[in-house]
Amino acid sequence: MTRHHPGGTRGWAAARKKVLSGLRFTSLRLRLVVVFGLVALTAAVSASAIAYWLNREAVLTRTQDAVLRDFEQEMQNRAGALPERPTQDELQHTAGQMAGSGQRFTVLLVAEDAGGRTVYGSSGGLNGFSLRDVPRSLRKAVDKRQKVTSSNEHAYHLYWQRIVEDDTPYLVAGTRVIGGGPTGYMLKSLEPEAKDLNSLAWSLGIATGLALIGSALLAQAAATTVLKPVHRLGVAARRLGEGRLDTRLRVSGTDELADLSRTFNKAAEALEKRVADMAARDEASRRFVADMSHELRTPLTAITAVTEVLEEELDSESGGIDPMIEPAVRLVVSETRRLNDLVENLMEVTRFDAGTARLVLDDVDIADQITACIDARAWLDAVELDAERGIHARIDPRRLDVVLANLIGNALKHGGSPVRVSVREEDSELVIQVRDHGPGIPEDVLPHVFDRFYKASASRPRSEGSGLGLSIALENAHIHGGGITAANCPEGGAVFTLRLPRDVSALTEQAEGAGKDRAGDDRTKDEGAKGDA
Repeated sequence: MTRHHPGGTRGWAAARKKVLSGLRFTSLRLRLVVVFGLVALTAAVSASAIAYWLNREAVLTRTQDAVLRDFEQEMQNRAGALPERPTQDELQHTAGQMAGSGQRFTVLLVAEDAGGRTVYGSSGGLNGFSLRDVPRSLRKAVDKRQKVTSSNEHAYHLYWQRIVEDDTPYLVAGTRVIGGGPTGYMLKSLEPEAKDLNSLAWSLGIATGLALIGSALLAQAAATTVLKPVHRLGVAARRLGEGRLDTRLRVSGTDELADLSRTFNKAAEALEKRVADMAARDEASRRFVADMSHELRTPLTAITAVTEVLEEELDSESGGIDPMIEPAVRLVVSETRRLNDLVENLMEVTRFDAGTARLVLDDVDIADQITACIDARAWLDAVELDAERGIHARIDPRRLDVVLANLIGNALKHGGSPVRVSVREEDSELVIQVRDHGPGIPEDVLPHVFDRFYKASASRPRSEGSGLGLSIALENAHIHGGGITAANCPEGGAVFTLRLPRDVSALTEQAEGAGKDRAGDDRTKDEGAKGDA
């Protein structure tokens, strides 16, 4: 028998728990291997345990029956031939003869001599097999006299028991001679049978290990068969998510995975068709707006020229316009200007949507640029400028002027004077803030201030603009690689923050390089995906 050490067992259990806790069963392949392994291990261990138990019982029963039968025969033939009161020498001689039988067991004979003393005869000599080696329970059973009945012909019977001494199994048996005579005990080593059973256990253990390895290989093969289509589906889904709507899966077979591939292809085809339809409608809409804006410019040019003449007549001292129609003329002049601005804004928005807007970069002094913007629109008296000269940035001056004009003009129209424009540097960024002292922007309006054609007429006076100014300003900031945010100051009023990189050209070169890298990566992915799909 093997003796277990509690400390070693606890250490192994703790190490196993630590390893298992570190594993994350997120891989389907790993889970399949584990499940297959557990099923195979359970089946193999169960089969091995049953086989070992059946073989153990068969081997021990066969050996035990042969030994007991031989011992019982020897007791009747040799011990039965002894006188009722034998001497120790007679017992010793008979025990040696009994031990020489075919089973080679050790014998102990116990009897009373003519003087009433208990004498012993052992085949192992004086220091061999003794009565102390026989379990007390077995001695009591052997010495107990049974009542003789029709079903029990003898007063004494043969009893046996298996014991372990020094990790070696033994078979101990005892009985008394029928009709009177000595009591005999037998000790038989079962070590050969134990070695055979250990060899069987090792063989079954090796078979269990091979079964576990085979199940792992089988699980690996099954996982590969099952997961390969799933991997292809994952690759195709990623490509579809990246915008490559022509991605399709090769369908083979009639199982559930094939049905899943067909469903994916149908979904991808429907998505590609819908996106193509939406892109076509969007392109048609942009082309319509561009064409409409372009076509409107010709009559607007003529109308603008006429309105300029009418405006000169209104401002002349001769009074060439009838006072009755003067309001109508002024309305025509104002709405013509607004329509002209709207057409220009629509064309600018169309350029952004079509991706044809380009930067014309130049190195400019930000303070001079803001001053020029304010001076050109006669806002010097209403705007406070906090900007030091000497802060340079490489940007598009015209587009920056459009951004500043929209932000400052929006603050003057909807906020409260004075409007303050401040400039500062943060690392490699240029930060321009435009703050007014008005009522601020309602919280429900803040997320929409840069939306096209959005006007918060419920909280501010009705705007005469087109609702595209802040949207165009944001697009111009984005094309520079920057952005605009809107917020309310704790002291009151709204503040718009424009952030631009100091050198837009460097970012443009990086973006072009990244675009080339992404194109190369896309080509590599396409080649790999073709091989997978």
